[in-house]
Amino acid sequence: MTFEAVDFNPGEARTFADEVATASGQNLSACYQCRKCAAGCPVAEATGFFTPDRLIRTVVMGDEKAAQESPLTWKCVSCYTCGTRCPNGIQTGKITEALKRISKKNRVYPQVPKIASFHAAFVSAFKRRGRINETEFMAGYEMRHMTRLLMDFNFPAIIGESFSQARLGLSMLKQKRLHIGLTRVKDVKEVRGLFSGADESENYKE
Repeated sequence: MTFEAVDFNPGEARTFADEVATASGQNLSACYQCRKCAAGCPVAEATGFFTPDRLIRTVVMGDEKAAQESPLTWKCVSCYTCGTRCPNGIQTGKITEALKRISKKNRVYPQVPKIASFHAAFVSAFKRRGRINETEFMAGYEMRHMTRLLMDFNFPAIIGESFSQARLGLSMLKQKRLHIGLTRVKDVKEVRGLFSGADESENYKE
């Protein structure tokens, strides 16, 4: 495997690495590239083998664009296998979450728009009621996803998505696997307070 050469600016690299370390709560400088995380990453093949060790190295080298646009940032499933294998306990799942927030703050167009829409809809639905209601969550996701497709004038994809989701929803209803009702936790203000505290401490708005 080969890597492209990058321009290294120690000052800028340190600033970006510190920002990611603070946002993720992970000690990036503890990584010594043993690649135990890479050997256990379940999405390695899906990301073109852009594995956790490579993402951490990209951040430490200050390649902000490559880190925010990396396939692992958007395809990581946060299974935390990397963290359990890492001798220093570095959780790359938390790093990818931090990079998503930084990308959103910097208005970087997501490499996988569907995942960005899914992530935004999930967080929004959870903040509203403190738990995920399937119909409400999926409606929010589809609205975001369809809007992106509409802005790209991708009408065939809109038609395909509409029929696909209609068939899936009908099938789930027939099997009684789709819950229609809306539920919420007793004290949703407490949940919203957690998000407000995180927004204020990190200055990242969802």
